[in-house]
Amino acid sequence: MARQVARRAPQPRGAPVVLFKASTGIDDLSWNAAFHLLTSWALRLQGVPVTFFACWQGMSRCVLGTRRDRPQQEPPCASCIYQSRVLYTGAQVTWAHFEREDRLARALDSLSLDELSRFTWEDLPLGALCLPGLRWILRRHHLDDDEPTRYLLREYILSAWSLARHFERFIERIRPRAVIAFNGQFYPEAVVCHVARRRGIRTITHEVGLQPASAFFTDGEATAYPIHIPEDFELSAEQNARLDAYLEKRFQGQFVMAGIKFWPEMRRLDEGFLRKAARFRQIVPIFTNVIFDTSQPHANVIFDDMFDWLDFTLEHIIKPHPETLFVIRAHPDETRPRKESRETVSQWVARRGVDALENVVFVPPKEYLSSYELIQRSKFVMVYNSTIGLEASIMGAAVLCAGKARFTQYPTVFFPQDSAEY
Repeated sequence: MARQVARRAPQPRGAPVVLFKASTGIDDLSWNAAFHLLTSWALRLQGVPVTFFACWQGMSRCVLGTRRDRPQQEPPCASCIYQSRVLYTGAQVTWAHFEREDRLARALDSLSLDELSRFTWEDLPLGALCLPGLRWILRRHHLDDDEPTRYLLREYILSAWSLARHFERFIERIRPRAVIAFNGQFYPEAVVCHVARRRGIRTITHEVGLQPASAFFTDGEATAYPIHIPEDFELSAEQNARLDAYLEKRFQGQFVMAGIKFWPEMRRLDEGFLRKAARFRQIVPIFTNVIFDTSQPHANVIFDDMFDWLDFTLEHIIKPHPETLFVIRAHPDETRPRKESRETVSQWVARRGVDALENVVFVPPKEYLSSYELIQRSKFVMVYNSTIGLEASIMGAAVLCAGKARFTQYPTVFFPQDSAEY
C-alpha cells in the first residue's frame, strides 16, 4: 500500500507537514498508528508534502519500551525501527538519534523525584512533559521516590532534551506548515508539540474516537477531546436514530473502543443487591476512572487527583449520609491484560475500610454489573471524568462531575468550580 501511495501521489507543493508518533504501535500496528499512517497517505495523495520525524534509537528509554520490572533494560529498538522503515516506504523520513548531554545528566543526578518532576532546562519544562508518560507506563499516579523510578524519569528527561534539540534543528531546516502528533501526553510527542507551539507552528494531536474505528484530531489536546458545538445545534432525525442505536448497544455492553471490548457480558442487578438497596432511602452510584489514564492531567482541576476526590467523598458525603446506599463502581479497564493498574480503587477501598461501611457496595472491575441499570435507579450520579457521566445525563439522570471532562464545558452535568462548591 505504501508503494502504491508513493506511485500515485502527485508532485508535492508548498511547505511540508511533519508527522510524529513514537508512543503507539512500536512493534505492532495499533489503531492510533494506523490512523497516523492513513493521515500521511491522505495528505500525500492530495499533493501535500509529508515528512516523518522518526526515532532511530532516539531515546535512552522510551515509554512503550520501558520494562517496569527491569527499568534499565534497553527498549526494543530493532523491531520498532524495522516497522517504521516498512510503514514509511517511499516517504520522506528524518531520523532522530539519541545524544546524551553530560551537563544535563550531572544536573539531574542528585535530584529527588519531586525535583525531577518540576525540572526545567533552558526554559523547557522537561519534568512536567515527562511525568504523564511515566505515570502511564508505571500504571499509577502516586509514584514511589525510589531509585528505579528516579532512574526512569532521569532517562526520560535526557531523551526528551535530545529529541527537542533534534526537532528544533529539523523544523528550522524544513519550515513546516503544521505538525501532527499522536496523543500529545507521552514525553516524545509532548516535547515535539511543545517545541512546535513555541515556534508558532500549527500543532495537531490525535487519539481514537468514541465510535468504533474512528479517530479524533484537534488543534488542542486530543486527550481532552475539545469539541465546539454551536448553541443552536440540533440533531437531525437521522443523527438521533444513529445515537439511539449507539446507546442501545452501549447499554448492553456491546461496544469497542480502540479495538478493546471492555464488557464480555453485562449482568442485571441481582436479588441480593435489590434487597439491600430496599433498606435505604436512595441509591447514588459513584463511577471512577483509571488513575494513570492520559485524560487525568486535564481532569485534576478541583481535586489533586481521583483518589483525593474519593477521600473527600468518603468523609464529606458517604459517612454523613447513612440513609443513602453508595455504589462505588471501579472502571473495568483497571484490570485490562497488559495494562493492569498498580494503584487501584480496590486497594483504596481496602485501605480506607470502605467495604466495612453498611451504606456502601463496592463493584470491582471484573464484576460486570450493569452500570446503566444502576443509573436508572439512582437519585443522582457521581463521576470523576468518565464518559458514563455523559451517558447518564442523556438518560435523564442528574450528574455531579468532580473532574474536568470532554463534556463539562457544556450544560450537560453539574461541574462545580472548587471543592467548597462541590
